Amino acid sequence: MDILTMKPVLASIVFSLIGIVILLIAYFIIEKLTPENTWDQISKNNNVALAIVFGAFIIGISMIISAAIHG
Repeated sequence: MDILTMKPVLASIVFSLIGIVILLIAYFIIEKLTPENTWDQISKNNNVALAIVFGAFIIGISMIISAAIHG
């Protein structure tokens, strides 16, 4: 393939990886700030409310990262 057609694909992969890393960092920061271990609360105690809040958090942070990368 021509190098000109590979640049957008490579940029997309790099920005996707950067976005995933930022999302994971944000999740671990929130995990450390909360008093309970949220993953244990969601998986072991079946805390649906906490799962909804964290799902909304992940969607929100993902939208922010997407807007920041897209420009």
